[in-house]
Amino acid sequence: MAEKTNAMRKLDSMKIKYKEHYYADTGAVSGVEIARVLNEDPARVFKTLVTVGKSGAHYVFMIPVAEELDTKKAAAAVGEKSVEMVKSKELLPLTGYIHGGCSPIGMKKFFRTTVHSSALDFEDIFFSGGKIGFQIELSPQKLAQVIKFEYADIIRR
Repeated sequence: MAEKTNAMRKLDSMKIKYKEHYYADTGAVSGVEIARVLNEDPARVFKTLVTVGKSGAHYVFMIPVAEELDTKKAAAAVGEKSVEMVKSKELLPLTGYIHGGCSPIGMKKFFRTTVHSSALDFEDIFFSGGKIGFQIELSPQKLAQVIKFEYADIIRR
């Protein structure tokens, strides 16, 4: 693949090996559809969600694509009274990424990040490569070499 995203360039600059996956011409839109196109378990494919807390601070949460963020658990995980999703129009100026192509790697500014604890169940997980149509496959341990994050149970049950 010739095209590189900011997230891929960051991984390359740190000499961290990863696998890139391209799905743009498939019609896949939702995370579950992307998992199907990649022939992967949706539990291994994570979406990146950007939120704002009651304090005004921003937070990133990574959860499996078939799951929903539990905003109460998410707020508790970062010590906030509440968190809510950032509006789509605010995402690009805030992170440098658009809705559907938001990667936890290479944002304009680093935000405190929490990954759902189920990521520990897999050798590698998938997440946005920083552009619609691109996914990165990487172990949670290697992801931790690139960005600082914590694990927590942050999905709705």
